[in-house]
Amino acid sequence: MSLFIPTYFSPISQYTEIVKADEIIFEVEDNFQKQSYRNRCYIYNSNGKQLLSIPLKHQLTDGRKKSKDTLVENNVPWQDQHFKSLQIAYRTSPFFDFLEDDIAPIFHKKYKYLYDLNIDTYLFIMDALQCNANYIKTNVYQPENSGKDFRYLSDRKQKPITDPKQYLQLFNNKYGFIENLSILDLLFMEGPNTISYL
Repeated sequence: MSLFIPTYFSPISQYTEIVKADEIIFEVEDNFQKQSYRNRCYIYNSNGKQLLSIPLKHQLTDGRKKSKDTLVENNVPWQDQHFKSLQIAYRTSPFFDFLEDDIAPIFHKKYKYLYDLNIDTYLFIMDALQCNANYIKTNVYQPENSGKDFRYLSDRKQKPITDPKQYLQLFNNKYGFIENLSILDLLFMEGPNTISYL
């Protein structure tokens, strides 16, 4: 069993572990952590590394909210902005045209909970990789996991344990290789070869 936190178009380091896992468990009973990959991802555009961040509703609570209860703020056109950013950044990539119609519904559906959105991004990626997308979710918080615990990969301040292999990126002649971007960067550049890279 491998324990992960569902994140928004997760970084490559997280999918490197997901595709190796026999059984995937998503932690949903943890407290939401700001400044994490839960509601953000990084892509590569003509200006370098670009942040795509999902706005969240601020709830009046005791200061803590569970990840599964985190609400998406839909009064901001963030989905249009994110989809346009992907189109502009990757329209000349080798595999964007093949995946654009499949990814579009994520940016047209209105999500109430961040968790539901992140699971949909996971299902899209696993389908694109032609991998088994089965998972279970926690019903109580797991302070320690008897299997492999990869929850730390949702923290954007954590560096991947291993040095990443390089692959061709659209703007590497301008800015060089940028490691651990969203899995989308790898997928749009490598297509079916993504699974071999991972």
